[in-house]
Amino acid sequence: MKILAVCMGSAETLTGKSYKTGILKIPVSGPVQVDGEGLLGDRICNRKHHGGPDQAVYIEGGATLDWWAVELGQPLAPGMFGENLVMSDLDNRDVAVGDRFVIGPLILEATAPRTPCATFASRMNDSMFVKRYTASGRPGIYCRVLAPGFVEAGQAVRHELYAGDRVTMPELLAAYGRKLEKTDIARFLAAPLAIRIRTFFTEKL
Repeated sequence: MKILAVCMGSAETLTGKSYKTGILKIPVSGPVQVDGEGLLGDRICNRKHHGGPDQAVYIEGGATLDWWAVELGQPLAPGMFGENLVMSDLDNRDVAVGDRFVIGPLILEATAPRTPCATFASRMNDSMFVKRYTASGRPGIYCRVLAPGFVEAGQAVRHELYAGDRVTMPELLAAYGRKLEKTDIARFLAAPLAIRIRTFFTEKL
């Protein structure tokens, strides 16, 4: 597995919207520094729902983006989903909370699935895209930074599986829309979740 693209964005306004967003990301060349808050220079506008130490880096798998290209009937440029990193051969469905991605000295830990929003739908020019993305069961992956470093296209990536009970990204995303048993919630909370999603499930107890 390797890094196919490193993507960053600036604060821009989508057509028909009045607020700024950092979702319009494009590939960059050369090494980019990654610290506890994410990629240095990448813009995150809505701090209530995005960014922070537990959602510092957003990953999309190359295999998943290939699936979407077929599903949508068009090629997807790196950064189209607002992702920071595209990793070759990675299927988002295979990633669980606590999985780690080791890129040289840089270590990322998966913490939460990407939950689609109206800004994402607007970016895709599809008012139904939130439902479509959710139904696909292939959510992107938010990560915390366990060890800082630099990242650039072409670097090798080692995917280390979490040793505990595997709570996958699709399972977590699906959990938002259904009634949960307390045993399910306890299982989720045993994983190293991002604080936002941990709070969501804790309030369900």
